[in-house]
Amino acid sequence: MSDALIVIDVQNGFCPGGQLAVPGGADIVPGINALMPEFAHVILTQDWHPSGHSSFASSHPDRAPYDVVEMPYGPQVLWPDHCIQGSDDAAFHPDLATDRARAVIRKGMNPAVDSYSAFFENDHATPTGLDGLLRTLGVERLVLVGLATDFCVNFSAVDAARLGYAVTVREDLTRAIDLDGSLAAARDGMRAAGVVLE
Repeated sequence: MSDALIVIDVQNGFCPGGQLAVPGGADIVPGINALMPEFAHVILTQDWHPSGHSSFASSHPDRAPYDVVEMPYGPQVLWPDHCIQGSDDAAFHPDLATDRARAVIRKGMNPAVDSYSAFFENDHATPTGLDGLLRTLGVERLVLVGLATDFCVNFSAVDAARLGYAVTVREDLTRAIDLDGSLAAARDGMRAAGVVLE
């Protein structure tokens, strides 16, 4: 079986100094780099939002960051403006070994729908193309690392398991936002989906 390392959103925006900084977000970069040579394939994902994205609190008058609103596709956390296309905030962390990547999957580009998962937009129907790439490469096992454990890593891992991949999340190489208990809920959901947490 071929395997792949999926590196989720290790971008400046989610690291200290970024617009949506995850505590300790940069600390995982050396460990991720050290893990890359163990895999046949390395895939990076990149949050890549247009300005004025519907998931930004600034796009909703009288709403604040971290409020939850109902979108046509379900509940949506409103975030600070982050990872806007072409900005330094959207760039990969400068120490991440991007040269090892076979592909970069950009997500969150649809201004009307957010995309936590590396596989689908938040409508749970529109694919990013990652599944097709992995099938073409013959990949059956995935290890996920990156940011943030309770959002993009979580959604990606659950979708991957539902698509039939054997999925492991290396929790030592992820960091969480932990918004109102979101980390515990994510762990429970990943385990229920058959994801192995290491």
